[in-house]
Amino acid sequence: MSQEIIQRPATGWSMLFRDIALYLASIALFILMILSYEANSNLLGTLFLLMSLPALIAAILISAGFIVLQPNESAVLLLFGKYRYSVKEGGFWWVNPFYTKRKVSLRLRNHNGDRLKVNDKAGNPIEIALVLVWKVEDTFAALFEVDDYMQYVKIQSESALRHLATAYPYDSWEDHANETSLRGNIDDVSKALENELQDRLSKAGVKVLEARLSHLAYTPEIAEAMLRRQQATAIVAARVKIVEGAVGMVQLALKHLEADNVVHLDEERKAAMVSNLLVVLCGEHNAQPVVNTGTLYT
Repeated sequence: MSQEIIQRPATGWSMLFRDIALYLASIALFILMILSYEANSNLLGTLFLLMSLPALIAAILISAGFIVLQPNESAVLLLFGKYRYSVKEGGFWWVNPFYTKRKVSLRLRNHNGDRLKVNDKAGNPIEIALVLVWKVEDTFAALFEVDDYMQYVKIQSESALRHLATAYPYDSWEDHANETSLRGNIDDVSKALENELQDRLSKAGVKVLEARLSHLAYTPEIAEAMLRRQQATAIVAARVKIVEGAVGMVQLALKHLEADNVVHLDEERKAAMVSNLLVVLCGEHNAQPVVNTGTLYT
């Protein structure tokens, strides 16, 4: 449960006029004191001195209570080490001059994490990094629940990223086609990272607005091998599509030949035609036709 207390202090403009009046009064009393001593009126001069000193001290104390907050800036107020309340509204304010004031920015901040070398779920070494958008939401927790909330964000974001990398494989291969992967399911992985970071950083009064992977790659020592595996998988998948298309084209050709009574083929000639068509359609290089001047039976 949050222990933050938000209050709106007194406006500083009314106290500013009083402060200026006290400074002017102390100056006037000080001048009157000098004139009294010059006129050999020591008693009156001493009286003016006793009056000017409290006015000056009061003016200095009032000046110490002024605080200026910009938009999206807050101040945490302490009285002799005890938390009193927080001010989150920008403006010119006046608070107890004995308060200790600690300003905390409420603006959005970016944390661009370093590249980490970790193992994914399959044990493959990968390089991964994140970019985090966050802001302070609870000033009490940010200052008093952790030692240094900015360092806390940095360390916890690195820890969460390492945990995320070990929970998913880098890529989903043909034997695990439906498995969530770091490369293939960016939105799902980013959402999981954001949720884990929010759970960790909420202890420091930090709100996570967005968390995404900024870098993802295999480490150099296995990158070439994994690239060959990806290429082989792509080639096999392409071959499957080519064969499926070629078989469909052969079936269509035979069907049209029989339906239009162009030629009547026995099983042996159909087999030869299918073989030739598959060679032409599935081959990597252009087919070199051979003109047959005889028949299939000689």
